[in-house]
Amino acid sequence: MHVLAAIVAIGPVTVAASMFPPAARAALARPGDEHSAGIARVLYRICGIYSALGLLVVVFGFFTAQSLDVLGQTWLMVAIALTGLAALVLAFAILPAQRNLMDEITAAGAARDAGAGDASPEGGSAARGLSVMDLPTADMPTHSLPPSRVAAALDSGAATSNGIALARTKRLAMTAGIFNLLWATVTVLMILRPGSTTGV
Repeated sequence: MHVLAAIVAIGPVTVAASMFPPAARAALARPGDEHSAGIARVLYRICGIYSALGLLVVVFGFFTAQSLDVLGQTWLMVAIALTGLAALVLAFAILPAQRNLMDEITAAGAARDAGAGDASPEGGSAARGLSVMDLPTADMPTHSLPPSRVAAALDSGAATSNGIALARTKRLAMTAGIFNLLWATVTVLMILRPGSTTGV
């Protein structure tokens, strides 16, 4: 029963954690797209909610093992250690990275909406005709710049920020893979119980 409860509680986290990086990349590639941002937001919430449920399952499993007097079993000690490591990866690597990426997605969408609201036909035509030489320099006061050149500079900064965020999604995907591997190992240990001397 405990193994089934653990799979039900942690399983959605492993799936959502794996699906979040590509969903975040899609949302960052299409700023302001509510559908893409909504998918990433739902996956982030699944990870947060089921992580709390998973913590309850771990506590329940500890007391179950104590009542069955199997805490001294080697397989269980290894499973507990790997569970603790997986929990640290989830709490201090995956969830904070997801939260930061969600902030990036929200900010990118807000910036795109603000840019669309401020755009005008004249400004849009001027922005499309800009070259690299038209961008403002560091020693040029921005209050003397045409709005189109300021907008171009802001777009350039947003593109750089997006590139950094996209790189973070790749690191997050690798971290999620490590978490999934740890949890898969724990699940196998709980099912097979190698070296168990009690039959429990």
